[in-house]
Amino acid sequence: MSLSRLQRTIKRPAMVSGYGYWSGRDVRVEFRPAAAGTGIRFVRDDLGNAEQVPARIENRIDVGRRSNLRYAGVQVDMVEHILAALVGLQIDNCEIGVDQVEMPGCDGSSLAFVQALDAVGTVEQNCAVQRLVITEPISFADGDSWIKAQPDTTGKYSVHFELDYPHASVIGQQTISIEITPANFRRELAPCRTFVLQKEADEMIRQGLGQRVTPRDLLVFDDQGPVENVLRFQNECARHKALDVIGDMALTGCKIEGRIIAHRSSHQLNATLATELVNRFAPTRILRATA
Repeated sequence: MSLSRLQRTIKRPAMVSGYGYWSGRDVRVEFRPAAAGTGIRFVRDDLGNAEQVPARIENRIDVGRRSNLRYAGVQVDMVEHILAALVGLQIDNCEIGVDQVEMPGCDGSSLAFVQALDAVGTVEQNCAVQRLVITEPISFADGDSWIKAQPDTTGKYSVHFELDYPHASVIGQQTISIEITPANFRRELAPCRTFVLQKEADEMIRQGLGQRVTPRDLLVFDDQGPVENVLRFQNECARHKALDVIGDMALTGCKIEGRIIAHRSSHQLNATLATELVNRFAPTRILRATA
């Protein structure tokens, strides 16, 4: 059963400001309405309106711990939380103007983006959404990590994530299984923050990264639990990993119909699956963002 619907964009511009976790630079993001068939694209306002990066899996570049995009020499970094917010709210067409290469970390979740988008609302467009229907199982593995896609005869989109930190008992084993709807995303996933172990945070700081980030800006775990912070959900870490999966699958550029199941999956493994989903199941792309 198909749950096809009309495409959506936002009614008017919305803005979010903050700073990049990796670079420490102040950055402003402006979400803007976009025409039907445009999809999601980033515009580097600091470089000029022509400097655009379509949010497509073929534009992803391989880096650790985040999802970056590059197109025609123009780059945007750490885009997954913004993309997850747009997909979670079923916003198909949007121009995202930014004045730096890296997106703002905010509190490490998608909450600030969801709140800004909800404040302006959405509008339907006279064009059916592009569907990516998973019709057969596919899977990829990397050591103990794996991710797979399965059909869902109801036409729904759901994510199941299994997190396992055997060497960090304060995180341990966590799972989340959720149907991706705007209501579920707002309530169950958008507030869930990125996380690191204290030793990982210390190493990044030694490398000159994350100089402005404090334990109040995201979840930093020592042997006792979150440092100077409180969990929003008992399984917040698994929920954030599911949010990351949604953001990475957004790079298919389609409304996914099927079930994504992941165990300790990384951004790189997510991207491998997203690439195969496009190659195997996506409709032919007639309209695409241009640079």
